[in-house]
Amino acid sequence: MTDTTSAPASVPARPFVEAFSHAEAPPLDEAMRAAIAPMLRGTLLERCGIEVLTLAAHGGTASMPVKGNLQPAGLLHGGATIALAESIASFAAQLHAREVHGDGAQAVGTSVSALHHRSARSGMVVASCTARQLGRQVAAYLVEVHDEDGRLLSTITVATQLLPPR
Repeated sequence: MTDTTSAPASVPARPFVEAFSHAEAPPLDEAMRAAIAPMLRGTLLERCGIEVLTLAAHGGTASMPVKGNLQPAGLLHGGATIALAESIASFAAQLHAREVHGDGAQAVGTSVSALHHRSARSGMVVASCTARQLGRQVAAYLVEVHDEDGRLLSTITVATQLLPPR
C-alpha cells in the first residue's frame, strides 16, 4: 500500500490507520493530546503502546503495536486487544458523559464482551469504535480491531455508566 497523503509532522503517515479511522471523529489536536497525556502516564495504555488517533463522543480510533503485547505462543494477546478496545470506548464515553452532565462527569466501564476471530504476530492493530447507544446514564460501543492488512481480528462490545459530577 502506498501512502499518498501527508500527515502532520508529529504523527507518522500510516495509511492502514486512515483506512479504519472513524468516519466523523476528528483527529486529536495538540490541545487534546496535551489533556490526555497526563492520564496515560504509568497506565496499562502506556505499557501497551496504545495511541488515541481520533476521538468524539460517538466513537474514535486507537492503535497499538503487536510487539510487546504477545502471549507466549507468539500471537497478539487477547487481553491486550480487549484493553485497546475498552480504552478507546472509555475515552469516547468520557466525552459523552461531559456532553450530557457537564465538566467533571465521568464514565466507568460496566461490561466488556469480546469475540476473537483471528490474531496477529507483528505490525500494528487499529481499534475502530462506534457508539450503539448514547443515553443519559449508559453509553454502549461496538469496537472492531483490524490488522494492517484490514483483516478483522476481534469484535468487542463495551458498555459504560455515565456519572454526573459530585
